[in-house]
Amino acid sequence: MTPAARLQATIELMQEVADVARPADAVISAWFRARRQIGDADRGQIIELLYTLLRHHARLGWWLERIGRKDIPRHRLIAWLALSGQSPDQLRSLFNGDRSSPSALTEPERAMLAKLQGGSVDHPDMPDAVRLECPDWALEPLQRRFGPTFAAEMAGMLTPAPLDLRVNPIKSTRDDMLAALRDLGLKPAPTTMAPLGIRMPERLSLANLPMLKSGAVEIQDEGSQLVAMLVDARPGDRVVDFCAGAGGKTLAIAAQMANKGHVVACDINEGRLERAAERFRRAGLHNIQTRLLSSETDKWVKRHKLGFDRVLVDAPCSGTGTWRRNPDARWRPEDEQGVGHLVALQAKILASAARLVKPGGRLVYATCSLLSEENEEQVTIFLASHPDFKLVPLGEAAPGLPSAQPYYLSLTPAQHDTDGFFAAVMVRQSSPLSPKGEVKPAIS
Repeated sequence: MTPAARLQATIELMQEVADVARPADAVISAWFRARRQIGDADRGQIIELLYTLLRHHARLGWWLERIGRKDIPRHRLIAWLALSGQSPDQLRSLFNGDRSSPSALTEPERAMLAKLQGGSVDHPDMPDAVRLECPDWALEPLQRRFGPTFAAEMAGMLTPAPLDLRVNPIKSTRDDMLAALRDLGLKPAPTTMAPLGIRMPERLSLANLPMLKSGAVEIQDEGSQLVAMLVDARPGDRVVDFCAGAGGKTLAIAAQMANKGHVVACDINEGRLERAAERFRRAGLHNIQTRLLSSETDKWVKRHKLGFDRVLVDAPCSGTGTWRRNPDARWRPEDEQGVGHLVALQAKILASAARLVKPGGRLVYATCSLLSEENEEQVTIFLASHPDFKLVPLGEAAPGLPSAQPYYLSLTPAQHDTDGFFAAVMVRQSSPLSPKGEVKPAIS
């Protein structure tokens, strides 16, 4: 493809992302599946430019409003190129109306270029929320969460996210996978915190990784790998991943158990569980069972109370910790509702899942959120109403893991170069009592 053709493809893909009510990564995958003639190199450059535009969403919108131009993908791209130093002559050569190229610049667009000439993406008149790409609903909670480091933390979420892999110990070792990746001409590096993690510094087509197809490695952010480690599942344990989703943490937990014991991957979405089951099979893991729940209070939970050694609650959340990886997520309309409805749902899920934990068993609550309301405050409220659970210090639960807080795993892109994750480890000290004071037995 010519440079101009890649720009036209980017405009079309941007419009698709704007029109389709799905996460950008899913829209992008579907868009390219319908255009298999686009090669890997061109695909990579188109995606990189698209994500750059998404990371500058608020700032480009501010500029277009300032100069009185309609906020559409074509104008966003023109503004980005102009503010990045492209001259009017260079833009006219790219927007030339030739086959597969963007249509020629109109007179209003030439006037737009004149107004942008000599400017930069950041402008001193921009409000902090615009300059830092923070939606209004999240500004105050994140300022309260980070205080004087707020700007640095938000800047950390405006950098491209790395690609991390987790080695499946059932099929290989990290040393073997590092060697195999180097044999492919790549430059992998072991992650610094997760013992089975590999970081890929360069962009690459995942279709070219045979070890991914075979299940010897899985794509998983290093922070997510650390959350799974907190479960501390042992061979022979009975474990529940209560909100399993795509099954990434379920895979890591089952591998910790060396394919022994029993893992139940629960979710309320049948499609997600079916896709997760395929990943389980590819990874060679046979100790996982999927369980479709009608809700967080499904009768299955009551039937299996006190029956599990480990329960992970990776709760649905605002996803603020994933903004670096999913820059479109911060601007989805549903986020404008705030997090009150999510906080209430998290409390219900945590309270229900806790019933599954046997005496002496471990309950891990986790989110990919950076908001205190969804994290520390949620745990505090749960412990106040569940005196039979005790918070375990992080140094005791997982010695060596990084955290500025003694009782919580708290990761951010700026501090740890991972997605933003929160996790707390709790242990049930005794069985819940019946109304008559009798210990309730576990029901299998």
